[in-house]
Amino acid sequence: MAKVNLKTFHKGIHCDDNKHITRDKPIEKMPLVDDYFVSLSQHIGAPSVAVVEKGDTVNEGQLIAKEGGNVSANIFSPVCGQVIGTEQRLNKFGVPANYIHIKRSEGQVATLPDIDKRDAIAIKERIALAGIVGLGGAGFPTHIKISPKKPVDTLIINAAECEPYLTCDYRLMIETTDDIITGAKLLAKSLNVSKIIVGIEENKLEAYQLLQKYSDIKTVLLKKKYPQGGEKQLIFAVSGRKVPAKGLPMDVGVVVQNVATCKAVFDACIKNKPLYERVITVSGLGVNNPKNLLVRVGTPYAKILEYCGGIKDETVKLISGGPMMGVALIDTTGVVSKTDSGLIAMTEEEASLVQPSPCISCGRCAASCPMNLMPMYIDFYTQAGDYTTSIKYGVEHCIECGCCSYVCPAKRALVQSIKLCKAKLKEKN
Repeated sequence: MAKVNLKTFHKGIHCDDNKHITRDKPIEKMPLVDDYFVSLSQHIGAPSVAVVEKGDTVNEGQLIAKEGGNVSANIFSPVCGQVIGTEQRLNKFGVPANYIHIKRSEGQVATLPDIDKRDAIAIKERIALAGIVGLGGAGFPTHIKISPKKPVDTLIINAAECEPYLTCDYRLMIETTDDIITGAKLLAKSLNVSKIIVGIEENKLEAYQLLQKYSDIKTVLLKKKYPQGGEKQLIFAVSGRKVPAKGLPMDVGVVVQNVATCKAVFDACIKNKPLYERVITVSGLGVNNPKNLLVRVGTPYAKILEYCGGIKDETVKLISGGPMMGVALIDTTGVVSKTDSGLIAMTEEEASLVQPSPCISCGRCAASCPMNLMPMYIDFYTQAGDYTTSIKYGVEHCIECGCCSYVCPAKRALVQSIKLCKAKLKEKN
């Protein structure tokens, strides 16, 4: 391949991506299990409202919970079965949340009616009906994101997948390239834009070459750097546009969507299939048989790990998502949601178990922060209980990427401190 000028953003970090563990593992379909626990909070915004009751029989793909407000999303049954009831379980953050418990049985597969794929309004309505949310991790309802309040001229597809270990998006790009591009074009149609740019990191050359075959799509090769897939960082890298502080992509005429979201849009508009399953990466040196799996929403983590041969005795940390922005789990009782992209079992060789020590004022956290913040001061004032002063050092602009924690020689829990500060400020307001 001819030499390409790699695009990137300012600052950030370079870390081992560890994608070799699963990058060549084709997507497998996870066998069905007996019990599914479907969360009513699988997106940013208001929880969905259950429309089924204990004892109801449901089909795969049947609506079981309706959007619960302006920012919310529909939820569909992942399997045929009987509703055991709505119950409270701890989510991956350790917070009680409501789940619909479905006991699997035989039944039919429900699909959505056909739509006119040439009609932008029909596409938006289908995306809303199908319960599609951002599958890159944020979980923002897609139908709202493609209804910007300001004019846009560009759709950017996030194919960076910069989070270490994760290869679910990469495998989707390799195995379902046409579907993703069709989904992207449907999204562009809904936005009434013709310019589509795909940003993909240099460690995914096979997918990059496949995407280059589409002459009406611009594909930009990005430098392998974290967090290259951050929304503001990606926009700057592929277009040179700078999203203002506290601004949104639409402020610079852009909407960003993830490749897995494009695939979900294709499924909803072309196959008439709502969103109730997704591809996740099960990886880490603690997993006996790492895989990329197509998994139904509501599948227990324990069943996924069991299908992957279980975890090794040397496992010291289990993470939902990727190691940089994911959530460390206390056990395997959690279940898959729409926003889950990975399940990582790490051994001592991979996970840092060093206890935090006092800040040495080295400034590495500020030097790596892609948002140009001062994490050391945010941490200092948060620990002192002076949450308001942290605003001066940029706490409200933090994207919680984890660069600061990664480079900190004192191993301070900077991201956790920032999250605490944000929560306290939210309480105060």
